Parts: sequence; C-alpha cells; structure tokens
Amino acid sequence: MREPPTSLGAELRAAAREAPARCFLRMPGVELSYADADRLSDALARGLAAQGVRAGDRVSLMLPNGAEFVLLWFALAKLGAVTAPVNTAFRGEVLRQAIDLVNSRLLIAHESLREQWAGVWPALAKVERLVLVGAPPGPDDPDGTLGYEALLADTAGPPPMPEVAASDLCLLLYTSGTTGRSKAAMMAHRFVLSQADGVIEGLGLREDDVLYCPYPLFHLDAAVMTIAPALRLRATAAIGERFSVSRYWEEVRQLKATVFDFMGATLTMLWKQPPGPSDRDHAARLGWGVPLPAWAPEFEARFGCRLVELYGSTEVGAILYTPLDAPRRPGSCGRVGPLWEVQLQDAEGFAVPVGAVGELVVRPRAPDALMRGYYGMPEATLEAFRQQWFHTGDLLRQDADGFFYFVGRNKDIVRRRGENISAAEVEDVLLRMTDVAEVAVVAAPDERLGEHACAFVRLADPAARAPELT
Repeated sequence: MREPPTSLGAELRAAAREAPARCFLRMPGVELSYADADRLSDALARGLAAQGVRAGDRVSLMLPNGAEFVLLWFALAKLGAVTAPVNTAFRGEVLRQAIDLVNSRLLIAHESLREQWAGVWPALAKVERLVLVGAPPGPDDPDGTLGYEALLADTAGPPPMPEVAASDLCLLLYTSGTTGRSKAAMMAHRFVLSQADGVIEGLGLREDDVLYCPYPLFHLDAAVMTIAPALRLRATAAIGERFSVSRYWEEVRQLKATVFDFMGATLTMLWKQPPGPSDRDHAARLGWGVPLPAWAPEFEARFGCRLVELYGSTEVGAILYTPLDAPRRPGSCGRVGPLWEVQLQDAEGFAVPVGAVGELVVRPRAPDALMRGYYGMPEATLEAFRQQWFHTGDLLRQDADGFFYFVGRNKDIVRRRGENISAAEVEDVLLRMTDVAEVAVVAAPDERLGEHACAFVRLADPAARAPELT
C-alpha cells in the first residue's frame, strides 16, 4: 500500500503523474482519465479561488451524481476548502437549515433542482453567491450568479498549491446521527484516505478493478468508499446516475464494473427480479454491503459473484470486515479492523458478556480514524462521544471468535413481554416470502404485551394476496 499523502489533492496529482491515461471516473456517457481529472479540478480550483474561496471555507453542493460533483470536491480539496454536499431530496426549512448549519459562503446547485434551492435562497444567512450547473445563468437568478463553465475558464494559470494538512477538514456529510435533525459529520483528508485503504485491504481490491456505486455522491458509499479507494489504487470509479433495479445489471455491464456495493433493500430487489439468461453476463466478481441475507448463497450462484458483509456508518466509516479467507459465518458482519477499538455496552455503559446483545461503541486507535464530530453542534458531539466512546446506536452481539452480528438499531427493538425482538430479524423472515417486495417492522403499543411488532408490507404485485401474511 502506498504511503498516504497529506491530502486528496496531493493524491490526485500523484495519480496523474503515475497513471495519466488510466480511467479514473466512468459514468454513463462520461470517461475521465487521471490527467483529465487533475487538469479540470485545477481549473475549477483557480475559478473558485477567483471567487474568494479560501482554505477552511465551507461550500455547499446541491448536485445529482455527475462528473461536476467529483471535480468540484477535488478542486475544493486542493484549496483546503470543505465540501458540504446536501441531500438532493432536501427542500424547504430542512434544506435551509442544512446549508446554514455549516455557514457556507457559496452554493453550487444544479438547474434540475431549481425549485428546491430557489425556494430557500432568500432565507440563507451566509451564502454570498450561487454557481449554477446544468444551464447558463438567467435574468431570474440571484444577482452575481455564476455559471459552472465560467469556473473552468482559466486553463493555463499555475495550479493552486496552498499547504493542506492531513488533519484539515475536506468533507461534511449530513446524517441524522442516532437521534434528531440532520447533523454534519466532519471528515479530515486523513479520514477519507485511511478509510480508502481499509476498504482496499478489507475487500481485497485490485488495481484492475472497476468499483461501481449507483448511490448518491452525497453519501459515504459513493464518495469515501468508492471514489477514494479507486484513487488510492489508480483504479476506476464507476458512478451510476441513480439506483434502478430494471437497469442495474445493464449499467454494470456498460461501465465494466468488477465490484459493486449493496444495501439490504436493493439486494432484495435485484434478487426478486425474474431470472434470465443474462444474469451472469457481467464482469462483477464481488459485492459488498449490509445486511447479508440468508439467501446470499443462492444470489451468488445465480449471478456468479461473491457477496461480503461489513459494517459501517457515516460517523465511523467501515470498521468491521468479514475476512475473505475465512469460512462464511451466516449473519456476521465481520471483525474489527486495526484502527479501532470497539465494545458492546448495556444501557448503563457496562460491557456485556460474549454472546449478549449490546450497543456498539467505538474509539480510534489512530488520528482521524473516526469523524471529528458534528459541525457547529458541540453538545451533540459530546453526547455522541460520551465516556470517550462514540455511540453508534446499533445493537450487535459478538461470538467467542470476535465476529460481530448486527441485531438492529436501538430504536428498532420491539420490547414484548420483557423480551427484546429485533425488527431487522423479523423483516428478514418476511422478505423471504416471494410475494413481499419491501417491509418495515416497528413497535406498536400493547396494553397486555407492552409492545407488539407491526409490519408494513409492500407486495411485489399489489393485486395479489400473500396467504402467509394473514
């Protein structure tokens, strides 16, 4: 493994020197080499600097998946500025709060999301200027609006070379955390790069891999666990526009993906598509994600690829990996990696015995192995890191060999007659029924039992009846 450089910008420059012609970013209709990405992000950095963006400034992105998002992230990183991408589903007061929370000076937004950002623009407290992507600025846009293409205009000037430290922030990712409204998790360059190295080692990734992710770039999966590992390997990141169950394998083939990631619901949707002769017509060798269902071996046999479970969250990254050379332990999301110390605790903060269920708490063994905290929310940060452990809000159990098993969220437990019932485990049982497309299990008050499980089910065929559910 290469020695980690100080920053994302330095890593991209090194990759452009070592493998200039190799493909870095592949999307439908887009292919950028490492040299292209370095050159274009340099131009953007010059354009952003001309607009007054300096080290430490926060810049909000409201963009769909696209090359512009990736290039802007690296341009801002080269300046020592901090990218704060907001969820493209945010609107109204939720959107205003998210942008104002991080005191952004600049909003870079896409024309396709105009209804959302235009609705909050007059109420934004700190934003000084809008950069519009996807269309030229028009007379109805805020005064001083700049087009994305204008940021790219200076292609000949010297590259920006401010001193950027590994400990400097480069990314703010929004999360609900364990409770409450959206919080912005602070991530240093060193966090992103060490996470990338952990993904590479934990999943056995290779230089010739094409890492596919169809999920939003404002999430950890796409930015930190796909773009960054590809960069460290000088491999290719393949980013889809959005997840589509009907186009999934077609896009895997089109982008020549060898590795993909999944979430529980997306894997289920893929599995429940009718089998066809093209199920194995792709180059994907490995899929990773959480949770891994009981029918994983059948999925592997049908689609001809291996599935691996791990555990992570926005605040801690991926910290539990299933050893690739170990026999599969059904339900396990792996063992802890070398950068973290973990413990399972009861409600009073005491460690639970082996085999018992407890909340997973984490602390780092190396600088920036976790997020730095929640931006502008010191009380929420102290609460999350109480007793010097980060509290994930997730319930797991551990076996005698150190393997962990995800049980559910703290709030996803049904307390029935004094017994804890995992909503996730009930959901897994219901999802095995062929007629069930999606399910969510919640606790409902019960005068006699305390609580009982209530399942909300969407059938694959709304006109059908599932006799097993009645």
